[in-house]
Amino acid sequence: MNAPTTPHALLPQIHQRNVPPELVAALKAQFGTRCSTALAVREQHGRDESVFDVPPPAAVVFAESTADVAAAVGLAAQYRVPVIPFGVGSSLEGHLLAVQGGISIDLGRMNQIVAIHPEDLTVTVQPGVTRKQLNEALKSNGLFFPIDPGADASLGGMCATRASGTNAVRYGTMRENVLGLEVVTASGAVVRTGTRARKSAAGYDLTRLMVGSEGTLGVMTEITLKVYPLPEAISAAVCSFPSIEAAVRTTIAIIQMGVPIARVELVDAKTVRMVNAHAKLGLREEALLLMEFHGSPASVKEQAETVQEIAADHGGNAFEWASTPEERTRLWAARHNAYFAAIQSRPGCRAISTDTCVPISRLADCLLESIDEADASGIPYFLVGHVGDGNFHFGYLIDPHSAQERATAEALNLKLVQRALRMDGTCSGEHGIGLHKMDFLVAETGAGAVDMMRAIKTALDPHNIMNPGKIFAL
Repeated sequence: MNAPTTPHALLPQIHQRNVPPELVAALKAQFGTRCSTALAVREQHGRDESVFDVPPPAAVVFAESTADVAAAVGLAAQYRVPVIPFGVGSSLEGHLLAVQGGISIDLGRMNQIVAIHPEDLTVTVQPGVTRKQLNEALKSNGLFFPIDPGADASLGGMCATRASGTNAVRYGTMRENVLGLEVVTASGAVVRTGTRARKSAAGYDLTRLMVGSEGTLGVMTEITLKVYPLPEAISAAVCSFPSIEAAVRTTIAIIQMGVPIARVELVDAKTVRMVNAHAKLGLREEALLLMEFHGSPASVKEQAETVQEIAADHGGNAFEWASTPEERTRLWAARHNAYFAAIQSRPGCRAISTDTCVPISRLADCLLESIDEADASGIPYFLVGHVGDGNFHFGYLIDPHSAQERATAEALNLKLVQRALRMDGTCSGEHGIGLHKMDFLVAETGAGAVDMMRAIKTALDPHNIMNPGKIFAL
C-alpha cells in the first residue's frame, strides 16, 4: 500500500462531451415536459454538498419507471453521451457532477415501495424512496431499516455509495443489507442481480459489484433490502468527557468488551458548541459520546450499566438518559444537523469533509494526531465520528474564495489519509470516492487493483457513458 504524496487536484478535470441537439430532441419527444433544459433545473442537478464547481448537465430527465430509465440510457448510448443518476443531491464527494457533460436522470419520482415481506424481513423499493419514507412505511409492521447516514438520502444513492452511518457498528453497511437489485446497464438493457434469499452461491456476486459503484456501472431501478424487527426497548444516553482521548478510549473498551451497542457517536467540544447554538440545546461543551442501546428491557439495562461503568473508568461524567422517542429524536436530530450547524457557524463557508476509517485499536492515535494538525493550521473545523467502527469525519470550514484556505484544508486531508493508510485504514469509510478521493484510491488499493476496476468498467461500459470521471480516470 503506497501513501499518496500529493493532494488530489483542487479542481476536477473537465472535458465536456458534445451533447447533440438530436439527442435532446429525442429525449423531449420521448419524455415531453419530463425532460428539461431550463438553466435553473440543470443547475440544481449540477451541484451537491462538495466544494467543486462544475458546469451543469445539458438536460435533466425525470424518470418515473424502469422503462423510462432504460429509454433515456438507450438514447444516450446511441449518441455516446454521459448519463449521471441523481437522487436527492446530498453527495459530499462530487458524485453527481457532470464533469464530462451529458444528461442527468432524476430518480426522485421513482419513490414507490414495491413490496414489504414482513415474514421474511425483506422489502423491495424503487431508488427514489428515502430512508425516512421507508421507515415510516415499515413502522406499522413492527420493522425498521437501520442504515442511517444522517441526511434523508435516497436508497438508490445510499446503495451507489455503499453508505452506512450511525447504526453501522451493530447492523452493518449497505453492503451487508442489500439482497438484490434491478439495474439498467450502459446499453439500456435491464438486468436483475440477487434474490430475496438470505444467501446465494450462484455465480459472480453482481449485487456487491453494483453496491458502491457510484453510478459508473449502471442505474439501479429497484432494490431489495433486509429489514429488522423494531427493538422491544431503546434507550439513548449522552456522556461528557474531559478530553477527546478519554471518549475514544471509552469507545475502544466498549467494542473490545463485545457490548452490542447500536450507536456510539463522538462529537468534539467545538462541534457541541456549534450544535448548541444551532439547535438551542444545553449540552455540556466538552467532548461527548452519544450512544443508543437496542434489545429487550433487561438487555438494554445491562448494556447501559456496563457502558456507564466503562465511561466512569475513563473520566466520563454527566451521563444523561433519553428514554422517550421525543427525547431520543431531539438528541439524534442535533447530531445529524452537526454539518449544518457548522456551516452556519461561519456564514458563506463551504466544508471539505474527510471520511477516514481505521481499525478500532488505532482510532485514538489517528484521531489525536489529526486534531493536533487541524488545531495548528488555524482552519476552523467540526469533528464527528461513528467511532464504534473506527470511522470519523473532519469538516474543514473554508472560505470558498480563498485559494490558501482551500490548499490548507486539502493538505490536512492528505496528511489524514496518509496516516490512516499507514494504520491499515481506508480513505473512505462511507462517502465513496467520487471526484475528491481518486488519487487516494490508487494509494490505498495499488495500481493493479485499480487496473482491475478499470477492466470491469470497460467491459460493462465500453463507451464510458455511465457517470464518467468518477472513482478513477479512463
